[in-house]
Amino acid sequence: MFKKILVPTDGSDVGGKAAAMAADMAKGSGGQVVGIYVIDPFPYIGIGDASAVGLQSYLSDAKRVAGAALDLVAKACQERGVPFAGDTIERNMVWEGILETAKAEGCDLVVMGSHGRQGVKALILGSVAQKVLTHAELPVLIVKG
Repeated sequence: MFKKILVPTDGSDVGGKAAAMAADMAKGSGGQVVGIYVIDPFPYIGIGDASAVGLQSYLSDAKRVAGAALDLVAKACQERGVPFAGDTIERNMVWEGILETAKAEGCDLVVMGSHGRQGVKALILGSVAQKVLTHAELPVLIVKG
């Protein structure tokens, strides 16, 4: 069975469903859950103090949101008595950060939510879940929203 399950989260309801499913799976197999929140890099390049203040404000807000999202995963694990470790990383491509973390942590499964966008929305916005599925070298379980 799966001993180390990676749960990428964005703090959404579907992310919560994925966390609950991963925690249930980990409990059944005596495994653990690793939560990850990937922050997009600061989107502006500037010069001077305004840029530094903007960067600090952006990172502060991003880390607050990341902490809240990871807390939801931690809660699901705590309720089930499953060991949990969470981390926040910064990457240009969210899916790459997810797969890098899976490899670095020695995970044997990724459980993640998908918002289920279809048609033009999926084409324009892209899908992190689709990219993870396409590039993963380990099993990926998608929980649909």
